[in-house]
Amino acid sequence: MMKALFRRVLYIFVLLYQRSSGRIGGKVQGLPVLLLTTTGRKTGKKRITPLGYLEYDGHYVVTASNAGFDTQPGWFHNLTSNPQVRVQIRDKQFAAIAERAEPTLRQRLWATFMERAPGYGAYQKRTAREIPIVLLRPVSPS
Repeated sequence: MMKALFRRVLYIFVLLYQRSSGRIGGKVQGLPVLLLTTTGRKTGKKRITPLGYLEYDGHYVVTASNAGFDTQPGWFHNLTSNPQVRVQIRDKQFAAIAERAEPTLRQRLWATFMERAPGYGAYQKRTAREIPIVLLRPVSPS
């Protein structure tokens, strides 16, 4: 029941973000929000997830915190299966390639997340897993 309610709320959040070009739902924990579209690894369906992000060296950076649950979020499994994703930031949409940050870079980026959105620290305390950091590299159209 809670899962169905969460999905309904998420659906409404995404719809409001899309319709308002990010004016509604454009921030979470002090971070700007992007919409990440992955392809379901089992279903092949498009899945849209709102995520707080940072910018780093021409990439958009998100964290697979999953609110501190002990499992990786579904979108993370999807992009490890197919790293070609779509990103929407406000009214701008583009293709990107997702890649997991290597350990040294992950540590630096995690520190930046902690500075800008300290609430993510609570997620790390709730779980034994290391929360992955994902870089989204925009792909220029060919």
